[in-house]
Amino acid sequence: MADQESASGCLNGKKPPAFTWEVRANDRNYHLQFKKKSAFCLTKKKYADNAIKTAKYNILTFLPLNLYEQLHRLANVYFLFVIILQTFPEISTLPWYTLLFPLSCLLIIRGLRDLIDDIGRHQSDRKINSRPCEILSGKRFRWQKWCDICVGDIVRLRKENFVPADMLLLCSSEPSSLCYVETADIDGETNLKFRQALLVTHRELESEESVAAFDGKVVCEEPNSRMHSFTGTLEWKGETYSLDSERILLRGCKIRNTDVCYGLVIYAGFDSKIMRNCGKIKQKKTKLDHMMDRLVIIIFLVLLVISLCLAIASGFWARRFQEKHSYLSTLYKHTTPAKQAFFNFWGFTILLSIIIPMSMYITFEFIYLVNSFFINWDLEMYYAIKDIPAKARSTSLIDQLGQIEYIFSDKTGTLTQNIMSFKKCCINGTIYGNLWWNQVCRDLSEGSGLTWSHRAEKKLELYNPVLLEAVHQDTDPVLREFLRLLALCHTVMVEESDSDSPDQLVYQAASPDEEALVLAARSLGYVFLARTQDAITISELGVERTYKVLAMLDFSSDRKRMSVLVRDPEGTIRLYTKGADTVILERLHRRGPNETITEMALDHFAAETLRTLCLASKVVSEADYSKWSRRYHEASVLLQDRARELDKLYEEMEQNLQLLGATAIEDKLQDGVPETIQLLKLGNIKVWVLTGDKQETAMNIGYACKLLTDDMEILEEKEISEILEAYWVSNNNLSGSGEALCSSQLFQQCPEASRHKKRAIIINGDFLDKILHTGEVLKSGTERLGQRLACFKATDPQEQGSLVEKAFVDLATSCQAVICCRVTPKQKSLIVQLVKKHKNAVTLAIGDGANDVNMIKTADIGVGISGLEGMQAVQCSDYALAQFRYLQRLLLVHGRWAYLRICKFLRYFFYKTFAGLMAQVWFAFHSGFTAQPLYEGWFLALYNVFYTAYPVLSMGLLEQDVSAKKSLEFPELYVIGQRDELFNYRIFGVTLLHGVSTSLASFYIALWAFEDRVGSKVVGDYESFAITVATSSFLSVIVEIVMDIKFWTALSFLVVTTSVLFFCLFSFLTQSINAFKIAPAVFCFPDAGKNALTDPYVLLIVLLSLVVNTIPSLTVRLYRAVMGKTTIQQGLAWEVATALMYPISLQKIRLKTKREPEPSVELRAHIRRGSFCRRSSYAFSHHEGYAGLITRGDSLRAKGTRSTVLSLLCQETTPASSSLRVPSA
Repeated sequence: MADQESASGCLNGKKPPAFTWEVRANDRNYHLQFKKKSAFCLTKKKYADNAIKTAKYNILTFLPLNLYEQLHRLANVYFLFVIILQTFPEISTLPWYTLLFPLSCLLIIRGLRDLIDDIGRHQSDRKINSRPCEILSGKRFRWQKWCDICVGDIVRLRKENFVPADMLLLCSSEPSSLCYVETADIDGETNLKFRQALLVTHRELESEESVAAFDGKVVCEEPNSRMHSFTGTLEWKGETYSLDSERILLRGCKIRNTDVCYGLVIYAGFDSKIMRNCGKIKQKKTKLDHMMDRLVIIIFLVLLVISLCLAIASGFWARRFQEKHSYLSTLYKHTTPAKQAFFNFWGFTILLSIIIPMSMYITFEFIYLVNSFFINWDLEMYYAIKDIPAKARSTSLIDQLGQIEYIFSDKTGTLTQNIMSFKKCCINGTIYGNLWWNQVCRDLSEGSGLTWSHRAEKKLELYNPVLLEAVHQDTDPVLREFLRLLALCHTVMVEESDSDSPDQLVYQAASPDEEALVLAARSLGYVFLARTQDAITISELGVERTYKVLAMLDFSSDRKRMSVLVRDPEGTIRLYTKGADTVILERLHRRGPNETITEMALDHFAAETLRTLCLASKVVSEADYSKWSRRYHEASVLLQDRARELDKLYEEMEQNLQLLGATAIEDKLQDGVPETIQLLKLGNIKVWVLTGDKQETAMNIGYACKLLTDDMEILEEKEISEILEAYWVSNNNLSGSGEALCSSQLFQQCPEASRHKKRAIIINGDFLDKILHTGEVLKSGTERLGQRLACFKATDPQEQGSLVEKAFVDLATSCQAVICCRVTPKQKSLIVQLVKKHKNAVTLAIGDGANDVNMIKTADIGVGISGLEGMQAVQCSDYALAQFRYLQRLLLVHGRWAYLRICKFLRYFFYKTFAGLMAQVWFAFHSGFTAQPLYEGWFLALYNVFYTAYPVLSMGLLEQDVSAKKSLEFPELYVIGQRDELFNYRIFGVTLLHGVSTSLASFYIALWAFEDRVGSKVVGDYESFAITVATSSFLSVIVEIVMDIKFWTALSFLVVTTSVLFFCLFSFLTQSINAFKIAPAVFCFPDAGKNALTDPYVLLIVLLSLVVNTIPSLTVRLYRAVMGKTTIQQGLAWEVATALMYPISLQKIRLKTKREPEPSVELRAHIRRGSFCRRSSYAFSHHEGYAGLITRGDSLRAKGTRSTVLSLLCQETTPASSSLRVPSA
């Protein structure tokens, strides 16, 4: 076998033309000579070194690059433009440095935030690059750092080491140079995977000297992002050997169960596959940020138009004034009306520039920061078990948490714990497993001695006294065969524990499912003890028995089953088979009452979303085995079509089986996952699951977390292809109008699908490539869909691809659930990009492993789970959580509150700015359009800093419409953020009109009153008029804010009171006669406030303005309350508040909300298209190939090199030539 494998791996020496990546072992100089083009006609090394750099800045680039990024915010460009204008004395109204200071503060605050984030990335990079490793240098290995590794180096790795680069496995200390790896840091899966070196390097590289003399050359594909594929050749000693992904150790894997292995570095640093999938750091901006940029442009254009109109008016007014008052001509000797108009234009531009105040953006940052702290301080999102709090790693995205429309979630480690627990079973028509008696039965079993395990198993939750008693009596042959099958039919490896208990067995399984089954058999008295190449030893109720293994019929995703053919100690040949119900039930010898009960039990297990396997066996006669064995040996040595011939023989043997029963294993979800997904769905948030796992396991988790329900129509590859093809035909038959079918019409293309209301899409990565033309595994022209697409009228490939993308996204977004299986990290990112591109939706991605990093970076919001699979996802995320269930509070409470607060803050900041400062425009009509300020300079300087900032700030920090409890109880409130209902262009327009009307009323009521009569102390002067208008505007703004605050606290009362006191205090200080005497040019309103605000007539004017400005707001609020014209948020919040006082109305609210009905769990058969007469809950996370390792002896070490488990147990040693060796994990 080995010789034939070596021969088949030897090629004719021709190098495929696409292979341009050449790696020579132990030859650094060879790789240094190659260069490749870079930006601006520069060149860089073709072969990257192993140092990674995920940080954005360094000492030299931080200042220019950060300033460049900040100037992408149009508001900053606007402020810089105004400062430049202020440097010209002819048009300046304020010293330029008074505006430079707040802008500098804003840039410094944001720059420091970016710097802190980047320092964290630098520290992470430094930590990874400084990891130690052994690199071959000359004739011996030396300890160096990861960053010192170069392409072509040979690295020695030991047990528990992380793989530092993508490497070709050359040899290992294990038999046949096997190497076991764990890919938890890549895909979150903790089950073991194996890699195996080429036979030639295994044989030749037996010592450190031979490794140092190795001079092979690897020719392979260029660095790419395909995680599961690799194609190349090894040229050594005149021979060429083929290479595939089974020979490659990927960066980020962890060496397990292998003492030492050696690898040749193929791809280093950013050329490695995992780094190719990480994506780039993207500057994220919220929808409100983008809207604010557009509003800045709109406001600036309006400001320029107003300034231009006022400047033109000033020119005409100057000409008319000069003609009417000729005695003043000497004042205008060196100027003209046109020149005056020009200077006035820029003067008005500067004067009105405070409509977009810098203080708003500084306050913005403070609100973002404090609301982020609220997330960090939330004890409801603190995971006490592992002492992990929630953390807002980004402080500038919190409002977007209230606008999420799509959530893209990883499965393993995010939704699940990747822990399998044996829950129930059905044996010979009897169902065992009653969780209600869980603790009682455990006590019974421990007290009665009905368990034969060496120690109670954490992963066993099946405590049934009836089953334990039946096992103890040992009178049921079917039960005996059932447990014997669990102990025999698997590929688990066993070894002695390194702990103090010498009799403790430790199992290492290729999948958590197999481990759970073997542990279940062990706890029930059937203990798997050891295996050799051709024998398995188990203990049956304390009696040791050895079974000779005649053949192992390996598991594969197509077969969905595995079998073992053994000869028992009595000489009888038996076949034990386990697999999916859809394949086992159709291979039974007969179907009787027990089979019917088992099928009903399978339905029951499926309704409980348990992972099921059917178990069957049969007795094989000697004659039948002799014939089959001869043909099996002939097929196993074939060089062509070996797999197909073996499958035929497997199929032939696995017939006429006798059903023993079924097992039900729970893939443990994280706590609260189903409830969280249900709440998110009620909040109109769609959850998509993107996983690298198999379809069966992904579907099982979909049902477990209630993402899928039994009444859903499942659309798979065939149905999706039909719908998209019909869409293409219809779209191309349109008579040149260019119209495309809307998303609601997509389902009408498929008559069968159109009859169902609820639908879900389940696709895999290969099919995703076919329909989206990503080109990774696209097989153009061979698939039916590809052939159909070739004859469409749209000839532009880019246009075709865009239309297919849009059609697929429309189809997927119209479904209630989407599950994408076997997708690469790059495909995860692509799916997120497509939804953002074609739906313009706000997206959130959540994951826990390095394979989720690209998706997290691409989504508008990235959430990392602080789990067991490393911290790569957390380090690249915007928010870090310990559990998926905390997502509901993050979005429905903190996200919605933050969106509400920031929208209210923006509305009232713009309102108070327009209400207080638009009076400058009205004053220009009565001051000869001379750009003369209406207000005192100190009022302008303090208006947005002390007078009106704090009430608006408290609203941005503390405002709530309903409590956190009610926010979770009524997730329907979340839709206001998705619809942009609290701040949009309409809201801004209304706010603008409201502010303008307030300024008009304050200005013209005062102007009318001052023209009519003056008071006893007031002389009708400009200063008193300015104080009156300023006071009226200020109080109107304060009253308006007071009326709209929904959540009053002691701090709210304090800030409102403080604002009024600040107004009085600073007015007194800046308008005192003593201040005027000290600096007349600075304090130019002496005693103006004192004289004006002590006159009853002026106070009545202020009161009148306040009433006139308040009545419209009160009228609108009363009209909405009476007529019921409220927003969704206001209406639901009102109903919730009413329900708190009148609990009976809670039922009415629930009746109004459109909640999806909970799927009922009942014992019934559900017919699903394309399945075996019911929804199968089969799921088995096993990988193909382990049976071959065992039967070939590749994973076995010669006896005597290490003491076996059997000798440690002081029992009789199995009569075999070798025993399995597995180091402890």
